[in-house]
Amino acid sequence: MKNILKRKLGRSGIEVSPMGLGCWAIGGNIFMQGLPLGWSTVDDNESLKALEKGLEMGVNFIDTADMYGTGHSEKLVGEAIKGKRDKVVIATKFGFTFEPGSREILSMEGDGSPEYIRKAVEDSLSRLQTDYIDLYQLHLGEYPMDKAQQTRDALEELVKAGKIRSYGWSTDDFERAAFFAEGENCAAIQQIFNLFVGNKNILQLCEEKNLASINRGPLAMGLLTGKFSTETNLPKDDVRSILHNFADEYHIFFSEGKPVKKLLDKLDAIRDILKSNGRTLAQGALAWLWARSENTIPIPGFKTVKQVEENAGAMQFGPLTSEQMKEIDLILHKEQDYISNIQKPII
Repeated sequence: MKNILKRKLGRSGIEVSPMGLGCWAIGGNIFMQGLPLGWSTVDDNESLKALEKGLEMGVNFIDTADMYGTGHSEKLVGEAIKGKRDKVVIATKFGFTFEPGSREILSMEGDGSPEYIRKAVEDSLSRLQTDYIDLYQLHLGEYPMDKAQQTRDALEELVKAGKIRSYGWSTDDFERAAFFAEGENCAAIQQIFNLFVGNKNILQLCEEKNLASINRGPLAMGLLTGKFSTETNLPKDDVRSILHNFADEYHIFFSEGKPVKKLLDKLDAIRDILKSNGRTLAQGALAWLWARSENTIPIPGFKTVKQVEENAGAMQFGPLTSEQMKEIDLILHKEQDYISNIQKPII
């Protein structure tokens, strides 16, 4: 497939595809205090085939985290990139504490200390079967500011040691994002951003500081694919069925396992625009992000080859036009719908 868009991973200068493969779901089920933080059942063979399909279709950016499946997602990525490491840009995250393979997250508070970082990066390198990580991200969106300096300093040391090429913070808090942005080798801020929500100030910061805005939740946890209705009931081992237990701010897309009706109605109102030129709804949602800023790199999640084919297929269409963007804004009254300062991140 011809990739008609190329993006830079911020000031690192690393060239990446306009979207990445978000690898939370393929880690499989994980839990904290008995509550699910995964996306229900997953098939490892299908996950590997899906990763391979994405690479075949021109996606060279993969975003994972050590806590996804308590190490399992990183292991799958490591298998998928064998013999292709020089052609793939790998991003992973650290901070949440767990026993590898346990499927249990010990604490949402996590650890961002230099000592922990040095251990965590070696563990991730081992699981990924590589000797360097392109983008290493702090996964704790609310990590205390009074500890952030030593975390950033430790990451700079990892760059000097050749363990990582750049770093970033997965946070929806502007103050935290702005602090990391001052780091010499900071290349990205990962934030939730889609048609319905997003921190515009962080996106502007990324544009001003030459950082990539890596967009998690680009499809609103699946709602923007159009496959859900008011009759949908997600399984109890799906994180979307219990998000309100951890963060009321994310009682946005789903409520008690059902999609929020007002968002389904908004999606219906812009359906024809998103599906222009033969796009699917998901492809239109990605096209909106590309048109929103040259710094955006959405990382839609997946569990199947079919999902990757659809998401990666969006690259052949490119961004929406400025006229389409204005029409969507008019319909959605978007300025009223943004969350200006989300505090608690989706993982």
